[in-house]
Amino acid sequence: MTQKQALDLNCFEWAQTMNKNFVGGQWIEGESGRIYSIKDPFDQSDIVSVQLANVVQIKEAYNKAKLAQKDWAKSTPEQRREVLTKALNYLEKNKNHILELITRETGGTLLKAHVEFGFGVSDIKDAINMVDEIFSPKDYSSATPGKVNRVYKLPLGVITSITPFNFPFNMATRTIFPAIALGNSVVHKPDIQVGIVGGQVFAKAFEEAGLPAGVFNSILTDLQESGDEFITNTNSSFISFTGSTAVGKHIDKVTGGSLKQKALELGGNNPLVVLRDADVEQAVKIAIFGKFLHSGQICAITNRIIVHREIYNEFVARYVEKVKGLTVGDPKDPNTNIGPVINEKQADKIMDLVNTARENGLKLAVVGERNGNVISPFVFVDVPHQSCLASCEIFGPVAQIIPAESDEEAIRFANDTEYGLSSSIITSDLEKGEMLALEIESGTTHINDMPAVLEGNMPFGGVKQSGVGRFGYEWIVDEFTVTKWVSIQKSKLDYPF
Repeated sequence: MTQKQALDLNCFEWAQTMNKNFVGGQWIEGESGRIYSIKDPFDQSDIVSVQLANVVQIKEAYNKAKLAQKDWAKSTPEQRREVLTKALNYLEKNKNHILELITRETGGTLLKAHVEFGFGVSDIKDAINMVDEIFSPKDYSSATPGKVNRVYKLPLGVITSITPFNFPFNMATRTIFPAIALGNSVVHKPDIQVGIVGGQVFAKAFEEAGLPAGVFNSILTDLQESGDEFITNTNSSFISFTGSTAVGKHIDKVTGGSLKQKALELGGNNPLVVLRDADVEQAVKIAIFGKFLHSGQICAITNRIIVHREIYNEFVARYVEKVKGLTVGDPKDPNTNIGPVINEKQADKIMDLVNTARENGLKLAVVGERNGNVISPFVFVDVPHQSCLASCEIFGPVAQIIPAESDEEAIRFANDTEYGLSSSIITSDLEKGEMLALEIESGTTHINDMPAVLEGNMPFGGVKQSGVGRFGYEWIVDEFTVTKWVSIQKSKLDYPF
């Protein structure tokens, strides 16, 4: 299919060209005998149906990837740059289709779709710059006369990529493109609910770009078919996973003793701490956007809003007023701020948390409602920091505001969680904010911004139960390569025997 033909298709027709598995450079039907319908979470309309792959096909993908990687590792930086640039050009030319698919498959608003696409493009551009990182030695001094020490970064092998439903395009680009830029091959498993925009659009882009067969493989399947194959396959050298802490622990347990390397970005209970000297109006703006972007379905989203008692009442009043003005409904409407959550099960889980909190006597300042998978905002106030609600990762449009008697207590509350992905501090004293940031137990802390911040040249990842490993340019280069020391003895040495 030519680029013009692709652009002539509507979003649904374009998705139909990618509703198969991509293995060894071929589009193949799944052989599980089961069909899965990818649906729009807002109105439950069908987007596309796929035949799910079985475990035999997954094994074949790894075999193909293993063979292809040996030759791809020998490719030149120019060859890798050309393929990645062509793939990027294809995605950018089909931007409108991709934006619509993000909205249709994830239920995200148009704003969210633009944000996600922008992050993805930025990741790919960073990856293109990584092509020179392998086989480019750095020389080190030696205490031995006539010896030259050189350190190389070499391709690691086959990278397993497993991505979630919430930001499927962006969560894929940050693994797939750096891995391939660094001479690795990839077996990718997108969440089947967002299988096209989370996986097969990249297969199509690489096919159009001329990537050698087998270097990228994308499988449309589910846990019933795959079992643990994606995490136990011996051809895989590395697992890149973004998802829940429960699944991350399972991966760690199943792969224990295998020495398989991993980057696991897991759950979060991210605090937004509003100190006594904060600009309240700005703090409210940050807390609103940082809570309700993509209906709260972001691993680094604000989960707990902790506010100093002296400004608490003013903050709550302004926050509640602003929440009541948010537009909830169809994400395809450009005026919508909050669309649906991903599916009925997730909506049920969110409402169960809300109902339990109400039964436990927690106070509601904004009472939302559910309409299908669309949940309008709930805002709990005067929330005890040790309550069940404060200990949960909500992953939905439910805000909770926790009072703290002092800035020091606010930081202590922020750390009172098993998670440690991201956090933020709102303050007028930037020096104090930076010092307090070092006290918060999380992988990142942002001063006067929300916790859900991404920049491709910075390390992103968690501590405690929020994961291991880091994404971001120089950190992902280290994750996806093998460091090798080569020494060259240029003059003869005398040995004692």
